Amino acid sequence: MPGLLVTARFCRTVVAMRDAPPDALPEVAFVGRSNAGKSTAINLLCNRRRLAFFSRTPGRTQALNFFEVGPEDAPSAYLVDTPGYGFAQTPLDVKRQWQGLIGPYLQKRRHLAGVVMMVDIRRGVGDLDRQLLAFAPAHVPVLALLTKADKFTYSERLVARREVAAALAPLRPDGSAESLLFSAPARMGIEEATEWVEARLTREYLDEPAGDQPAAE
Repeated sequence: MPGLLVTARFCRTVVAMRDAPPDALPEVAFVGRSNAGKSTAINLLCNRRRLAFFSRTPGRTQALNFFEVGPEDAPSAYLVDTPGYGFAQTPLDVKRQWQGLIGPYLQKRRHLAGVVMMVDIRRGVGDLDRQLLAFAPAHVPVLALLTKADKFTYSERLVARREVAAALAPLRPDGSAESLLFSAPARMGIEEATEWVEARLTREYLDEPAGDQPAAE
């Protein structure tokens, strides 16, 4: 179903898991540190200017935003924008935030078909990124978007991508964690990321681990 993401539209904001959509449709969640470019990426992949909004205060929004995709009268999947992290005052604040909403979402949504993690290429995968991914079931595939890739030279990008792959390998030893260079100004990686997300949203998602999927190169 080519062009699925361009049908994305806002569905609802969820501050407690009991309010999440009850229908069993595949979902891809977008996660990442505050200011890593999550809203920009969602807007680019969906070819929309303000589908996902930028918070004026990093880390302020503590809710899940669900976006429907597919026909308006019969949605076929969801994109889920999760709160940015990294601006909490203390580690205890982070723990409470994740235990209260993001952690249960990643752990308990049976039809979570993929996780797109925004990683600032200049910072790499940090401890908070690792801790967050640990919430998601091991069979859920992960795509790390190395944002701001235009800030690095070609050789620096290769080194950064290898480092990200090494950091993610222990979290997804089955090889289901992939990485992709991404840049909004340079229009880098948009098509490949779109294909990755749509591939997860259009397959029949079962409770069993996902099978082989096309890799993002």
